[in-house]
Amino acid sequence: MSLSRRAFLSGCAALPLSAQLSRFALAETPIGQGTLTTISDGHLTLPGSFIFDPMPQDQLLPLLEEAGVSQETLRPDCNVSLYRDGTNTVLFDVGSGPDFQPSAGELAEGLEQAGVAPEDVTHVVFTHAHPDHIWGLLDAFDDPVFVNATYMIGRAEWDYWWNPETVNTIGEARAAMAVGARRRLEAIEDTVEFFSGDQEILPGILAVSTPGHTPGHMSFEIRSGSQAALVIGDAIGNHHVAFMRPAWPSGSDQDAEVAASTRLALLDRIIAEDLKIAGFHLPGGGIGHVERTGDAFRFFPEAS
Repeated sequence: MSLSRRAFLSGCAALPLSAQLSRFALAETPIGQGTLTTISDGHLTLPGSFIFDPMPQDQLLPLLEEAGVSQETLRPDCNVSLYRDGTNTVLFDVGSGPDFQPSAGELAEGLEQAGVAPEDVTHVVFTHAHPDHIWGLLDAFDDPVFVNATYMIGRAEWDYWWNPETVNTIGEARAAMAVGARRRLEAIEDTVEFFSGDQEILPGILAVSTPGHTPGHMSFEIRSGSQAALVIGDAIGNHHVAFMRPAWPSGSDQDAEVAASTRLALLDRIIAEDLKIAGFHLPGGGIGHVERTGDAFRFFPEAS
């Protein structure tokens, strides 16, 4: 009897992650009867100045040397979180698509390896509307890729990017982000559902307001019984300075002061509640745990 390609991929999805190819499906953790998996969308290539410029340079350099991080060029991973509980198949963000950077936009291959077709996705939930999180929404014909999905986004995030003045106030370097976000949001205008912080948006999934990186950035606590994880998007945007000096401003955040306050509060919550996290730009697949050392923190990927 011949085995179809789809059946083969579905069979692979049932195997332990270590038994599968690891280029795209990076890490996973059980949450009750569900599973949280990170799927690679590739990586970005960014000038270090994009993050490091507002930081105290004399203190920064020793930290980067300690972390083994280049000051000149950064290549952060892009990890899209996928949660399956037997009823819902939920994507948190959709990656870059083909129009942002050539090193990103690989989500389709990763989902295929995980045995998930675009039409299988029941919900797409956005942390925020930066290009590497939302530009993968549309196909080559400008139609939504995930044809059966319910699209969900925080009301404040939607209102910010929908506002026609945003493109004029966001700054020249980010103007293309505003244009691209608005174009993609227009494609789901008639079907999108809105939510606010501290709202259970789906069974076992709680929205957590984490503004600063963007005005309406959201994280999501996924909980089943005693097991829980926090999908943090870009609220903690890297594995080095964001943990070592979380109060420092980052050039990647649209409101650096608010983002730093959010980051500190989020880290305190993660430690206090012993939460696993899934970070979009964290290494080792992005799923792991956090430990505190004095005023600093450290991320430990589970896949390492």
